[in-house]
Order: sequence, then C-alpha cells, then structure tokens
Amino acid sequence: MPRLRFRDKLYNRRTGRAMAAPTTILLTGGAVAVGLAASLPLVAVAGLGAAAWAAKVAWSMPRGVDNDGIDPFALAEPWRSFVWKAKRSKRQFFAAVKATHKGPLHDRLDSIADRIDDGVGEINRIAQSGQALSEARGLIDAQAIRAELTQLNWAHGGPPQPGSSRAATVAALESQLATADRLDHVITDTTDQLTLLDARLDEAVTHAIELSARGHRSDELGSIVSDVDAVVGDMEALREALDETDRTSSNQMPAPNVGPTLPSVGPAPAPQGLPEASAPPPPPAPAKRSEPPPQPRAT
Repeated sequence: MPRLRFRDKLYNRRTGRAMAAPTTILLTGGAVAVGLAASLPLVAVAGLGAAAWAAKVAWSMPRGVDNDGIDPFALAEPWRSFVWKAKRSKRQFFAAVKATHKGPLHDRLDSIADRIDDGVGEINRIAQSGQALSEARGLIDAQAIRAELTQLNWAHGGPPQPGSSRAATVAALESQLATADRLDHVITDTTDQLTLLDARLDEAVTHAIELSARGHRSDELGSIVSDVDAVVGDMEALREALDETDRTSSNQMPAPNVGPTLPSVGPAPAPQGLPEASAPPPPPAPAKRSEPPPQPRAT
C-alpha cells in the first residue's frame, strides 16, 4: 500500500496547527536561547532555531498509509483542492471508524466508509476530466480570435462576400469562439457542482463522526447512509455527464477549414515567336537641286 506522500502530510490541518503551536514556539525559542548562551554566531543561532522548529513540525506530521493512491497534487487548481478536501473528509471518517469499538456500530460505519471511498474516487475522476477541459480551453486564445475577426470583417470596408475565402475563415474563427464559450460554461458548472458535492460529503462525514462519538445505535445511522449514497450517486451522475460531453465534443469537432477550392491554373502558355521585323523602307533619294536657267549672254 502506498504511504502518505510528503505533500499530503504537509498540507493538512494537523501540520498547520503544529507550525504555530505554543510548544513549537517554545522549543524554537529554547534552541535560540541555547545558541546565544553558547556565544554562537547569529547565523548559527538562527539555523539552530530553524532546525528545532522544522523537527517539531516534522514530528507532528500525520503518519500512516494512503490506500487509494490518489494524489491531489498531480492536478492543477482548482481541481486539486476538490480532491484534497474529499480525501481529508475520508481520512477523518476512517480515523473515527478506527476509534470505534468493534460491534454493530463499527460494522455499519465500515460499510459507510466503503461508500465514501467510492465518492473520493468519483471526485478524482471528475477533477481529471475538469482539468482536461481546462487545458483544452487554454489552447483557444479568444482575444486574438476576436481581433482577427474584426480585421477580417472591416479591414476591407465591410463583411466578406459569401462563398469567399475570407467568409470561410470568418466562419472557422467563429466556430472556435463558440467552442470556447461551451467549454467555459461546462468548466464553471463543474466547479460549482464539485463545490457543492464536497460540502455535502463533508457534512455527512461530520454527522457520522458525531453519532459515532456519542455512541448511538447502528440503526440511527440510516439517515447518514442515505445521505452518503445520495452524494455519491450525484458524483457518479456528474462524472457520466462529463464523459458524455467529452464524447459529444469529439464527434462534433468541426473539420479544419481550408477555404474554397481555387480553380486549377494550367502552365502559362509558351511565348509565341515575335514576327520578323520587315526591312525598313529605303530612304528617299535626295532631291536634285534645280539649277536656274542659263541667262542670255550680252552682245
């Protein structure tokens, strides 16, 4: 069985209380006082106090095994917190079952524990689907798409002509924005429902712990069983709805738009030979100079 990870030990209420507990502060102050009394350098005194504080916190960390092997820190926020809170409720309930004496009450609590374990697994699967949706949404830059749409619609004096390549590009960009809007809606709805389911699970666990601590009869846990079954049933329904959303989104993913098919253009015709240049006409013969008629000689 996998043991509790260090992060699970660090991020829990018991460790948080130990960090600021009076005994931790007194131990840290005592270590600092010993360092000052020994005339150690200030750096060494500070290191001694920090070491005492860290040792006290480490000693106060919870120990034990984690039977489900679910690691909330494998997820990003906000999905991590949902799984971590569910595991915290589960640990608290399991600790109460362990502290209950063997008998009918213990057996009834143990059966509830199995159902709570199922609920933690459902929340983990829902959170994994939610993170996949968040990662897909992060790939769509809606702001850049809107800017490109504005340029395509108005940069050339108005919307593009239907059937043109610009019109096909606008349709593809608008489809991406519609996908982003759908993802935003699903992510918001999933986080709201997980918040409610975590609160309902914590409420049922707290009520069960109260009844077990007061030594109530096992038949008085019937309402707790119903509450836990209802919460886990809603978790299963939410997970199935997310799975269906993933399948529908994959089937309706629009094919990549390549724009209208351009007419095929054949090779440019070979240039025809130029007509032979005709010989230039001969220059006109120079006109003969006309001589004046001879004059009669005087006698």
